[in-house]
Amino acid sequence: VQLVESGGGEVQAGGSLRLSCTASGGLFLNGLAKGWFRQAPGKAREGLLCVESHGEIVYYDDYDQYVESMNVKGRAVDVKDRFAISTDDTGNTMYLQMKNIKPEDTAVYFCASDVACPGATGWGYDYRGQGIRVTVSS
Repeated sequence: VQLVESGGGEVQAGGSLRLSCTASGGLFLNGLAKGWFRQAPGKAREGLLCVESHGEIVYYDDYDQYVESMNVKGRAVDVKDRFAISTDDTGNTMYLQMKNIKPEDTAVYFCASDVACPGATGWGYDYRGQGIRVTVSS
């Protein structure tokens, strides 16, 4: 069972980048929650966003989570403004679209999946990829 990220690398601040994540080895993303989190150098993991199996998107702050219909707060505001999650037609590849990238987005990005989106930390998934590095130059 594997999740494999691709599409990382170096990008200039202000640009856009799309990360991909493909499931294999018997893991099928259809019917599961799918999300992304990251870990910057020397920092703790940060939940970003997750889409539930029924399509509702959850955004993560450092200590809380917000469904898309809520008034998001803190770091989740920035995530909602600049990051988007989607899947391909097969449902077995998911994407993280990032826009207006900032130097502070430099991190290793992980795709992940589980029966439901995780709680407030935003990174407690049963299945996760190995991560892919994104480096933002100013």
